[in-house]
Amino acid sequence: MKQQGRCVLPADETGRVLDRLTALEKVISPTVIRQALLETGRVNPRACKLTHEVMMWVILAMGIFTNLPIRQVFKQARRLQAGADSPCRSALCIARQRLGVEPVRRLFERVVRPLATPETPGAFYRGLRLVAVDGTLIDVPDTAANDAAFGRPTAGRRGAGAFPQIRKLSLVEVGTHVEFALCTGSYRTGEKTLSPQLLPHLQPGMLLLCDRGFFSYNLWKSVVSQGVHVLARLSKGMILKPIKHLSDGSYLAKIYANAHDRKKDRGGILVRVIKYTLDDPQRVGHQEEHVLLTDLLDEIEYPARELIPGYHWRWEHELVFDEQKTHQDPPRAGKPTHLRSETPTGVLQEIYALSLAHFVIRSLMFQAAQRAGQDTARLSFTGCFHILRCRMPECDCRTPRLFEAWCEKLLDEMSRERIEPRRNRINPRVIKRKMKNWLKKRPEHRHLPPLKQTFMESVVMTN
Repeated sequence: MKQQGRCVLPADETGRVLDRLTALEKVISPTVIRQALLETGRVNPRACKLTHEVMMWVILAMGIFTNLPIRQVFKQARRLQAGADSPCRSALCIARQRLGVEPVRRLFERVVRPLATPETPGAFYRGLRLVAVDGTLIDVPDTAANDAAFGRPTAGRRGAGAFPQIRKLSLVEVGTHVEFALCTGSYRTGEKTLSPQLLPHLQPGMLLLCDRGFFSYNLWKSVVSQGVHVLARLSKGMILKPIKHLSDGSYLAKIYANAHDRKKDRGGILVRVIKYTLDDPQRVGHQEEHVLLTDLLDEIEYPARELIPGYHWRWEHELVFDEQKTHQDPPRAGKPTHLRSETPTGVLQEIYALSLAHFVIRSLMFQAAQRAGQDTARLSFTGCFHILRCRMPECDCRTPRLFEAWCEKLLDEMSRERIEPRRNRINPRVIKRKMKNWLKKRPEHRHLPPLKQTFMESVVMTN
């Protein structure tokens, strides 16, 4: 086995170069990082400052210190040492490019996993682990490389969208908000096209919750063949002819690959259909017919009155995207997009870094809730995130005992970041600001040639 070249930057007394990131070792061990590097062939042939291992920690830190540029992330990850120079931005960016995406992806696959136990509130339904699938679009910096790799939306006659966008599709454990699998594609790659990439991460004994945009005969067949159960919403136009009416108001039907198979009754899969409407005029979807489909056929063991509200647990996935895009790494002054990387490789690295950092926070919250005997959903993600960023520089790792004592204090502080139970509330699906009076930015407004005159040279006096 090849040996990694050592980092020539001065280390602390425990041998750590980025000694202010020791807190992350509570969830991600240095051994796992080294294994991910070796498995992907990232070996430094000689000693240098920015080794692959150091850069892996820097990329992880980017998911925590999302408000800082990369050079300041490096400074934040390392205690001040007299006479020590920090690498320049270009050196860090080149080191990121050398590392690539594969080691970070492998680390994600090795570390991130569902956390809930049968005792975790809201994580299981009648012995089935609740997981949800959904996708989101993420704005990336407006560079030619990102535009070519990911594409951008169009605004009809008003021209192209403001920024390129990458699509992320992920699986989330409902009870803990752990994003335990993800895949990415260009803006024009649909969620249904990406979804087969997530199938290997589903396990028997799970109940998959998915929205109506994901349904297809082939996907349904693939999921249930793995021993995974499904509860999905469907479009109203799908033909579902009743075969048997059940005592709770649902009925059994069959789904087919196409209309010809339906006509011949060939290759049909038996499913259970639950149709309902809402009589509260205050609620979105009032008087509309809603259609749910499931392979849980026993109406006694899985009553429709439990599955109807159970489908709405899928919205926990939307809260995960909110945690990541609104609180963990929001757009702000000087950073108008969700991500900051100007190359496609950097964008993918950053997506995995954010998800790994999100797992670190959620894992610590899960441990804090377990020790306090409370529901993880009653802890504030934003509060715990800020606590971690605030307390990381205080971590004392000189001995294992001191490190564990610090971790105990951290978990205790997180367990006190309680929030009130959610209210019975609704939000209309509208946006506050739809259009502005400014002209739309178009291709001719980008990459303007340098000016040939100063401002005063262009001034012409008029009478």
